This record gives sequence, structure tokens and C-alpha cells, in this order.
Amino acid sequence: METLSHECGVALIRLLKPLEYYRRKYGTDKYGPEKLYIMLEKQHNRGQEGAGVACVNLDAPPGEEYMFRERAEGKDAITEIFSRLDDSFNGQLFMGHLRYSTTGKRGLAYVHPFLRRNNWRARNLCLCGNFNMTNIEEVFAKMVAQGQSPRVHSDSYITLELMGHRLDREVEEEYKEAVASGLGGLDITRYIDDHVRIENVIRTSLADFDGGYVMCGLTGSGEMFAVRDPWGIRPAFYYRDDEVVALASERPVLQTVFDLPCEKVEELPAGQALVVRRDGEVSVSGIFPPKGDSKCSFERIYFSRGSDRDIYQERKKLGELLVPSIKEAIDGDIDNTVFSFIPNPAEVAFYGMSGGFWKNGMDVRIEKVAWKDIKLRTFITEAGSRDNLASLVYDITYGSLRPYKDNLVIIDDSIVRGTTLKDSILRILERLHPRKIVMVSSSPQVRYPDYYGIDMPRLDELCVFRAATDLWVERGWTPGLKEIRRACEEELAKPAEEIRNIVRELYRPFAVDEINARLARNLSPEGMETPVRFVFQSLEGLREACPGHRGDWYFSGRYPTPGGNRKVNESFLDYASKSGL
Repeated sequence: METLSHECGVALIRLLKPLEYYRRKYGTDKYGPEKLYIMLEKQHNRGQEGAGVACVNLDAPPGEEYMFRERAEGKDAITEIFSRLDDSFNGQLFMGHLRYSTTGKRGLAYVHPFLRRNNWRARNLCLCGNFNMTNIEEVFAKMVAQGQSPRVHSDSYITLELMGHRLDREVEEEYKEAVASGLGGLDITRYIDDHVRIENVIRTSLADFDGGYVMCGLTGSGEMFAVRDPWGIRPAFYYRDDEVVALASERPVLQTVFDLPCEKVEELPAGQALVVRRDGEVSVSGIFPPKGDSKCSFERIYFSRGSDRDIYQERKKLGELLVPSIKEAIDGDIDNTVFSFIPNPAEVAFYGMSGGFWKNGMDVRIEKVAWKDIKLRTFITEAGSRDNLASLVYDITYGSLRPYKDNLVIIDDSIVRGTTLKDSILRILERLHPRKIVMVSSSPQVRYPDYYGIDMPRLDELCVFRAATDLWVERGWTPGLKEIRRACEEELAKPAEEIRNIVRELYRPFAVDEINARLARNLSPEGMETPVRFVFQSLEGLREACPGHRGDWYFSGRYPTPGGNRKVNESFLDYASKSGL
């Protein structure tokens, strides 16, 4: 219902056979580019602000280009890029990226991949990733202290320069070894190309980083790699056979593009790197010790493709587990209740919810009450008119319930800001004149922002946070809010590894139902007569439905890294400053 900016998406392909092999077997000179194009299109939901691709041709002789990159902005960036590519964009190594900004920085200069050039093949580095680093200020300061001077202050550029610097050092070490072995001329170059250890570069470059990431890269000498953060926050899946090695942000992408059963696609473990060397040798090895089981649960609820086998079942389970709470919210009156969903994200959870009622012998009435209309494009520019236009994004099915007699239960995947509910959804649903509206979220209350690669709202933009702070003020507890502000300030003065999330104290005095009741008051449009009730998934239900993804900091406030705790405390101080606390 409420669009969140997704995470970025990545794609890697390494062809392990001579190009002639693919020409003969698949009848195309563009096997690699074609597969890359489809992988990017199948992940288009993960990034519509821009896209970029890169390619390395190991067969290019000296004097000819061997490392290529193309980038474009906008939702049609993939089409634009591939319409520009000519026959020179071919080779053995391919990389693609889809971008959603999590920092607010826009422009082609911020679109991945990033490229660092050098006349030595092995020193050329092309980098992209799905990531956000919470301690980039500290990393920047460390680089400056070493004498470096990054040209751009962003985690993408700083990561490129840091890894590029370490790659230079690695090449220099191999050069010394080659000379010590009595080699000279082009033999030194071949020795370097064959012996560079990209694992050393990754390990020394990313050791100080705090955040969630899947970092991918190509070198001019033919090394390809992808490394996952040691908390396992951001996702990565790969496939390999004797023809190709490929990696993507989502498993169904590889299944579709390479026609694979689920079991053939492997998940890259936390803290490990997939590395393909110049000669085609493939390895998956530990770079950093795992630091916790923090795979992102929001991936399962919201971002990843619902066509994934496990995600489909998990989303159904999330809906099924809500049945007791929904039954209570309608006082057990199944006969006079219509069940529906917000199109289209919550459809799978709706199937699970409906199945849960049927499993318990309850025959529920199902209707498609809400319809997502096409995006309306008009000449309207005034803010008030735009707000009115937002209320028309959804249509309703008139006559789908009995006015003033039927309750309406409607499920969504998550409720984050609440603005779409207040400005659009609840207004149009009231036109059906239900006796009661029960808004159901298949996820728990979103109480905290993300800082690991999802462009979530600020703390004070979350509707649950606003409901909780309103309760504090309403009950005359404003001095308590000031005490939380003071505690946040004290916490930020501590060493990074000791910082706790003080904002959790904000929610401690209240039961979930108390916050839900205040939320109903806050989000009900002015003049609305139909009573509204909220039902959210429980944390226990989330863990039961998604047992393999324990990263629930959005709901619990348990950030896996010190940087997350620091950021959320800073966010409360920002709210306190704006609120005059």
C-alpha cells in the first residue's frame, strides 16, 4: 500500500567457456549480455532510479578497450542502456546494478557501477553493491589519516577508493614476488594477473565497515567477486555449473533466467565471498567470521519476489497466524464480515488468512473490495490538488458488502507512514458504509527505521512512533520524553560497541492494543464516522512464519550492529530538536 524505496539489486555473470561455445550451443553472439539484461529486468522492482552495467573482455589485446561500463538514470534506464550497447560490449565477465538511493543523493555520478581506471589490467576495479554503511564518517576519517583524499563523500565512492587502494597494494606485492623470482617484461604482468588474491583486498578493505552489504566487483585482469556482510543482512544467491557462474539478489531470478529448480540455487553465507579467478576457478570462502543471525525479515514480508518458493509459503503463514486476532477484532461475527486485501502486495498473505479461517471450519465471505488504479498523470501542480488526486489512486467495488451491517476486514503487508491510509484508503472504504473497518498488517508494528540499505522513513515519519509519542504527551509524560532525549545523548558519548538503542524505552509503557487505538485516532480522516481498528502481526508470529530470517530490528529495535543503535538514537534527537523537547 505504501511504497517504500526498495533495496538495490545486483547481478553477476561469469562465462566459463570460450565465447564460441555459447555461439554454437545457444545460437547467439550475445549470450552474456542477454542473460544480464533479463536478470536486471527480473529485479527491476529493486531499483528504478538508475541502472548500470559493466563487462570485461579477457581476449582483448593491448591497445584495445577491455573494460566497459554504461549507466543511465530513471525507471527506463535498463532499456536505455541496452539500446546503446554495441558489439564491443562482450566478454566473459558481466555485472549489473539497479539503484534506489538510501541517502537522498541523486544524479548519474551516484549510479553504480563505479569504475577505477589504470594502465595495469589488474589495478582496474569496477564495483557495485546493495549496501548502506552506518559508519562511513569513521571510515572516511581513517582514510584521510592515512593521507588519502577521496573525491566524493559517499559510501559508494569511499568503498571504491578504499578497495582500489588495497588492490594497488596487492598488485605491488605480487610485482615484488615476480621480480624476486627472476621474471621480467610481460612475464611480470602475467604473473600478477594470475596471482592477485582478491580475498586479501576484500578482507583489508571492509574490515572496519558497519552495515549491511552485498559488494560485487570485477577487475581488469579477470577476477570476479561478491561478498556478503558478516551479519547476513542483505541477500545474495548464486548458481554455478561448467558453463556459467551467476549471482543475484533474489533466488527466483536465477531460477527463471537459467531454468533451474530451487535446489540448484545456493545462498551466499554471511561473511563469505564468491570468487571466480581469471582462469575460471570458483571458490566460496570465509572472509569474516559470522557476527550473528540477522537476515532481514522485511525482505520476506515486502521486498523480495513473492514467486520464491519459501517466501510464498512464509507470506501465507503470516496471514494464517493472524486469524485469532482478527476473529477477536470482529467479535467472532464471521457471518457479517467481508474479507479483502489491499492490491497487490498483500494478496499472498490474504490467501493464508482465508485458508486459516477455512482450516478452522469457518466459511468466510471474500470480495475484491479495493482496486489499484493506473498511475494518474495530470497537469495538476498545486499541492492541495495533488493531495486530492492521491485519494483517487484506489477504486472500490460498490455493492461488495451490505451497508451498515457488514464489517470489513482488509489486510496489507505493512503499515509504515500511514499517509496512504489516511489520505486515500480509509476515505474510499467508508463509501461502502461498513459497520466497522479492521485494518490488518501481516507484519508487526514498524517502530524503527532501517539503516542497512532500505530507504525507510525517518523515525518521526513512522505512524507507530507518532502514535506512541502522542500517548506520552496525552498522559502528561512530556518530562519522560525529555529523559529519553537525555539518555540518547549520554549513550552517543559511549564507545560505539557499547551504544544501546534507547528509543526502545519509548514503547515500554504501552501494550500493543493501546498504540493501535491511538493509531486509529491518528489515521482516521477528519469526519469519518466508521470505527476503525488495527490488527498487527506479533513478533512471535513473524518468527514462526520466517524462522530463517531473524533480523527484525524494524519491529523490535534490536539492531545487529552498533551503527544501527547509534543512528536510531541520533534520529530521536533530531525529532526532539524539531519538537522542542
